[in-house]
Amino acid sequence: MKPSAALGRISPSPTLAITSRVLELKRAGVDVIGLGAGEPDFDTPDFVKEAAIQAIRDGKTKYTNVDGTIELKQAIVAKFARDNHLTYTPDQVTVNVGGKHTLFNAIVATVDAGDEVVVPAPYWVSYPDVVQFAGGTPVIAIAGPETNYKLTPEALDAAITERTKWVILNSPSNPTGAAYTVDELKALGEVLARHPHVWIFADDMYEHIVYDGFRFATIAEVCPELYDRTLTVNGCSKAYAMTGWRIGFAAGAAWLIKAIAKLQSQSTSNPCSIAQAAAVAALTGPQDFLKERAQAFQARRDLVVGMLNAIDGMTCPTPEGAFYVYPSFAPLIGKTTPGGRLIASDEDFVGYLLDDAKVAAVQGAAFGLSPAMRISYATSDDLLREACTRIQAACAALR
Repeated sequence: MKPSAALGRISPSPTLAITSRVLELKRAGVDVIGLGAGEPDFDTPDFVKEAAIQAIRDGKTKYTNVDGTIELKQAIVAKFARDNHLTYTPDQVTVNVGGKHTLFNAIVATVDAGDEVVVPAPYWVSYPDVVQFAGGTPVIAIAGPETNYKLTPEALDAAITERTKWVILNSPSNPTGAAYTVDELKALGEVLARHPHVWIFADDMYEHIVYDGFRFATIAEVCPELYDRTLTVNGCSKAYAMTGWRIGFAAGAAWLIKAIAKLQSQSTSNPCSIAQAAAVAALTGPQDFLKERAQAFQARRDLVVGMLNAIDGMTCPTPEGAFYVYPSFAPLIGKTTPGGRLIASDEDFVGYLLDDAKVAAVQGAAFGLSPAMRISYATSDDLLREACTRIQAACAALR
């Protein structure tokens, strides 16, 4: 017995590996500050918790429809109408065990060997691996700092071939926090309109975490001609601080939703019934706290961007959304640590930060664009200030 060939096409998640390492160090009593996890430090809202408790008391502990209760699907339909001006029906909605499950289902249900998926880099670590697991080929389209980490129409057009099945658009982005404006989405939409065989996976998981008055938009909203071939993806994990509840969802063509349900029926079956009841409350209950939390994240962003840009050799763009920064540090590559180790890559650099400064970040190589690192600022101001002070000292010590 040995692992399958499909398993050999993927790697363990680097972000989860960093999180596990931080937990091990903390259990050992090490004073480490973890900035690797993409998880809000805010608690799930009380009214969401109460809805879950009530669901347990009401006996909502049985199987549900494979891809979501009708109550949750109706709440999702209403959410898309309210927030995105998109009209769907319940048979166009799928509910999955987190956003990663939505990605997995959509790709595995549609991608065959030889198919290509355009993945802008830097990318969320799971995008290319899931494509490879399905037997497809990720086509990496570079969206570097010179374009504010956004895919240009020219780069998109150059990446599309007759074998392209999907293009993935993530806004605001994990790992960079870059978010596409309405005009930028329209420009990408003009390219996609010329390639009717290409579908769009619109990952909007950080929709409600935007700053400086940025107007979030999703591509099916601003390019209605693409509505029929767009899967609009979202979830409760980030904005509602429900990462552990594992509820992701998407809306799109009814045939695609049916295909996803077929796959899910032979894998996880339904998402947790209690988590689904909580998600109904999250999507239909008070929404005012979303802006309050975004304001708190914005203050943290400003703190981190300011302190990292004060480091000689490091450049940290100011993101429009999410809760990550993606500083680059090419001038630091080739330097030597106080202990005599050569910093030959961004993986070496984050290893140095973890070992010497006791700060955990994720190397840019994991996201497809080096030399850089992803820092999550979804933690307290005090910890962020201390972590950035340690990073400043560690960089100053390089020779």
